[in-house]
Amino acid sequence: MNPSIQRSVQRCSLLVFLFFAAGVSAQTTFIRINQIGYRPSDTKIAMVSSTTPLSGEFLVQHASNKQTLFHGPLRQVYASNWGGKFTYVYELDFSTFKQPGRVVLRLAAYDVISREFTIGPYQPYQNEMLLFMRQQRCGYNPYLDMVCHTRDGRTVYGPMPDGTFVDASGGWHDAGDQLKYLITGSNATARMLLAYELASNAFPDHVDALGHERSNGIPDVLDEAKWGLDWIHKLHPAPDQLFHQVADDRDHRGFKLPDQDIADYGWGANSYRPVYFANGQPQGLREWKSKATGVANLAGRSAAAMAMAYRIWIKLNDSPFAEKCLKAAIELYRMGKQHEGYQQGNSYGAPYRYNEDTWADDMEWVAAELYKATRHRIYLEDARRYAKITGAASWMQHETAEHYQFYPFMNVGHFALYPLVDARTKAELAGYYREGIESVVKRGRSNSYGLGVPFIWCSNNLVVAFITQVLLYERMTNDMRYHAAMVSHRDWLFGRNPWGTSMFTGIPTGGEFPEDVHLPTVQILKKLVPGGLVDGPIATQTYANLRGLHLNQPDEFAEFQSAEVVYHDDVGDYSTNEPTMDGTADAILMMVLINQSPASQRPIR
Repeated sequence: MNPSIQRSVQRCSLLVFLFFAAGVSAQTTFIRINQIGYRPSDTKIAMVSSTTPLSGEFLVQHASNKQTLFHGPLRQVYASNWGGKFTYVYELDFSTFKQPGRVVLRLAAYDVISREFTIGPYQPYQNEMLLFMRQQRCGYNPYLDMVCHTRDGRTVYGPMPDGTFVDASGGWHDAGDQLKYLITGSNATARMLLAYELASNAFPDHVDALGHERSNGIPDVLDEAKWGLDWIHKLHPAPDQLFHQVADDRDHRGFKLPDQDIADYGWGANSYRPVYFANGQPQGLREWKSKATGVANLAGRSAAAMAMAYRIWIKLNDSPFAEKCLKAAIELYRMGKQHEGYQQGNSYGAPYRYNEDTWADDMEWVAAELYKATRHRIYLEDARRYAKITGAASWMQHETAEHYQFYPFMNVGHFALYPLVDARTKAELAGYYREGIESVVKRGRSNSYGLGVPFIWCSNNLVVAFITQVLLYERMTNDMRYHAAMVSHRDWLFGRNPWGTSMFTGIPTGGEFPEDVHLPTVQILKKLVPGGLVDGPIATQTYANLRGLHLNQPDEFAEFQSAEVVYHDDVGDYSTNEPTMDGTADAILMMVLINQSPASQRPIR
């Protein structure tokens, strides 16, 4: 070829390449990472979403001087991507890079760079999550420094005349609303106690029992758990009595500070609220009735928390409180055995409620904990029986479920029972966990992100549950074959998702996280409370069929929404962007398990 013609062709090729590379920019291509970073030993896979095909290598570069530390190929993924118009999806696998430090990812041939992130130990984000829990407190709220709902409540469905006053003050507001449920409060309490037992050194002592910034010699997680224990004691005023819900959806009157509650339940605004007795029967003061069959889910879960509290407070040299908890645990367990079945949440003017319909898992959990506390063989025999009734029952084997149907989304009872039984029973318990885990892993193979949860309302709670079940399974068996799947789900929560956002308010600092959330402190006081787990992405069809949803602002994630799944950082979408108390409490346990080094995650024998 004529040299001048050859030079012209080369210049033309270069111009075509530059034109193409300019088109592949931060507007058409995005790198999605776990924004809080990766531990050196982790599987480390970032995702790239693009409107155009890509090629070449990616680089791991030092965040400050952009020195290249590692490089690898882009690997295209052809599974479903949920990425809206971003139909080209690639993996960036830098698992073999283990050098600690602050880094970025860069696409070598294009002007596309990720957010900065850290390779090294995780920050103890459980502390931010505990802050969110304190912000949800009812009664005295240390975050707001105010007292609310001191008139909770007037009884409904109880053995006493309706309207009888029972002290049900305390506990936690459930989410952006100000209802209180034993369904969620009992689980939150028990999960925080388990987190302490498994990782007591993970929690500092920065606040006192009221949540004030001064130490009291008690780890903060126990201060928060005791707030829940004290409330459960109030809801259990007699050996055969248990209340389960304060207020109902008459609460939903827009955003309001808790000490200025305008909801009126018949006694005037900001006055008494109904407290529902757990009678094991369908309830509902209007047309929307629950499908209750018993009280064992609530009694069992509450009793499990009490039995664990007995062990912990004995070690804290507080025998009176420990004995009070053990007495309550035994009484509540007896109630559960006498009234096997489930009590659901109650609604008033809308069809939405907590549809929990499992209970044997909660009875297994408390039976195992009571055996540890008392060594009475009857509890161990009961735990084995309830374990067989429960089996592998979970949302994990299903493509969809009703709202909170399989609550609390993973069965801690199998983990609690595991160290107490023979090898054959151990294998059965591990097998139950494994069946659910494998169902999620299989479903995860159908999409680019390896995400195996169904996008029902509160999908993030399911992600947390799956992560927790894998980590507890690893402690039981030392079987690490599902660890990479666990990491994929963990990374999803912190930004490796189509929207590139963390699912926790304020985490990480400087990152992309939920801001315009369905929470009074945000909408009224303009204060973003860190640490709250939002509901998370939801199936597009489900979103379209929920009542009262709207967007107040243009959708910042509009180009990433798909026909399958949506997520909005907008206060008008309570289905994806409302932080929940119980999801956050579950995440506290998840976080401390993630933070423990592999060496400390030894199997339970």
